[in-house]
Amino acid sequence: MRHSPTAVPAASEYEYRVVSVPRAMSRAELRRRLTEDAEYGRWELARTRVYLGGLRKVWLRRRIMRVASTL
Repeated sequence: MRHSPTAVPAASEYEYRVVSVPRAMSRAELRRRLTEDAEYGRWELARTRVYLGGLRKVWLRRRIMRVASTL
């Protein structure tokens, strides 16, 4: 019996967005902003990084939706 392969998204099937967060922005404000992006834009947190001086960078990702033609 032959099974059809399961579609597993590769790393290239994500689109990324990098958000630079200034030092002055509070954690509560950042959390609110990222929550809105997750709820309305379907973004998920991929990575965060804090640099010297307090600058933070946040990488968000979401899957690229490929739609097959039904014609």
